[in-house]
Amino acid sequence: MNRSRTVGVLAGAGVFLAACSGPTSQQEAGETTDHFGYQLPTDVSTTNAGTMAGVSEMAQTLSGRLYPGVFVPGPNGQMIPNTDLATTQVLPGAQRRVIYTLNEAATFSDGAPVTCTDYLLAFKAGETPELFGSHMPLFSEVADLLCEPGSKEFTVVFNEGAGDRWRGLFGAGTVVPAHAVARKAGIDENQLGDVLASSDVTGMYTIAQAWRDGFDLATFDPEMAAAFGPYRIESVGEAGEVTLVANESYHGDAPRTPKLVVWPASADTATLAESGALRVAELPSSTPSWLDPNEEANPFDVKQAVGDLTDSLTFATNGIWAYHDYRRAFAACMDHGAVAAASSAASGMEVPPHLVHVVSANDALARRFYDIVDAHGGVDPAAASVLAGMEIRIGYTGSSARYAAMLEAVRASCEPFGVTVIDAGGDKTLGDLARVEFGEWGEAIETEGTIDVLLRPVDPATEYTGVGTRAQDIAALRDNERRLWEELPSIPLSAQPRNFVVDRNVGNVVVYTGSAGIGWNMDRWQAASPQSASMTENK
Repeated sequence: MNRSRTVGVLAGAGVFLAACSGPTSQQEAGETTDHFGYQLPTDVSTTNAGTMAGVSEMAQTLSGRLYPGVFVPGPNGQMIPNTDLATTQVLPGAQRRVIYTLNEAATFSDGAPVTCTDYLLAFKAGETPELFGSHMPLFSEVADLLCEPGSKEFTVVFNEGAGDRWRGLFGAGTVVPAHAVARKAGIDENQLGDVLASSDVTGMYTIAQAWRDGFDLATFDPEMAAAFGPYRIESVGEAGEVTLVANESYHGDAPRTPKLVVWPASADTATLAESGALRVAELPSSTPSWLDPNEEANPFDVKQAVGDLTDSLTFATNGIWAYHDYRRAFAACMDHGAVAAASSAASGMEVPPHLVHVVSANDALARRFYDIVDAHGGVDPAAASVLAGMEIRIGYTGSSARYAAMLEAVRASCEPFGVTVIDAGGDKTLGDLARVEFGEWGEAIETEGTIDVLLRPVDPATEYTGVGTRAQDIAALRDNERRLWEELPSIPLSAQPRNFVVDRNVGNVVVYTGSAGIGWNMDRWQAASPQSASMTENK
């Protein structure tokens, strides 16, 4: 039985509140409900947000403060330099170069220094997705990463004319401890640096396996869990709950809440709230059955927002769905308005159809692309007829009634044209799509995949290469949007609805709807006891 299904069984029965700890946890029974609880919008299976599973599950919501990015996305779309970790310098020239200088005090929780080898590993993983099972598209614009293994400085060299979105590299959760990966691969860190520098696919195979699988929560390995952010993982519980504690080796400001428990989406939210173990949560609906906003004792506020991510259909890169004509024909049978309406009804908030790839629905520039995307927004019977008689298996991440409703709208829209859309269910990731991967000897292996298309949230800022999102780039951005509608790596459908529940006794919680979610600044959250909050209000 896989982790997500195990969690679902435990959570559905409410067993997790009294379950005995298993081999992945050192917690006493019920201990995790005694601490500040934060519930994620998905079930996260890995803390490595650069893997196909991590990207699909929005692993940044958990790992963003374990492995912070060089830049931290802020709630208003700004990219905030993380000087506790590194500083950057962009060199002039046609071939962009960025010098990264890591803070001398930046260390992992096991005492190892953060060095350029950690970033070289991330680059190699992003550069070779067929080997590592990664999904970090911006690395396709990087020509090289110059690193003297163990150094605190490195230089990223971009392909000529590329790199406008360079701040999106090395995002939260994508740079993991290279020394831990090396140990799991059976080599030392110097050997790892040599192998990575050689770009020898056969030599990197074991490293790639350790990078991809070593951070899985179902087989939690404390030795792999060294963190360089304000938190580190103390343990993983039977129900998939992850206990975070302050990282004593972190040289920045200590977390204001030194211990918190991160719960998966499949945990029983009502039981958590009733036990007092829930303080912040992202929920599938703004009107959960367990919450009465008018009840006098209700401690929660509900906050809603049209998200910065775009719910999109991502195609397999191998097989028939590698052909752009088939992708465009599928887009032509789709009623975007009906799909967005289904998402709105299931989430309890209205979200618009959004057909633009390169910017989010919240971006003021979005309207500058409407004349391009409107041509693709209506049902085109002639174009859709190309797929008559075909079946399309679509999966999605987690167990989502909203995604199931969206797929039902797609099915109903495409059925009149002889296109059969099959809901292949949840617990699917990019790794379930047909693709080409590299074997142990560097040979290309074609995988058939269990689905043809994946419905998932996409971050326009990091999913697509090309120019930045500034007004002065609008001409090039429009050209990029036209190209993306020709190639259709993904079909954008609608803005992602985000629903948050926040305990009024918790300060510094700032809604953010990017990949890291509301937990983007969880180390700043500060909880007052209900009693002290009441005393303050009565003064």
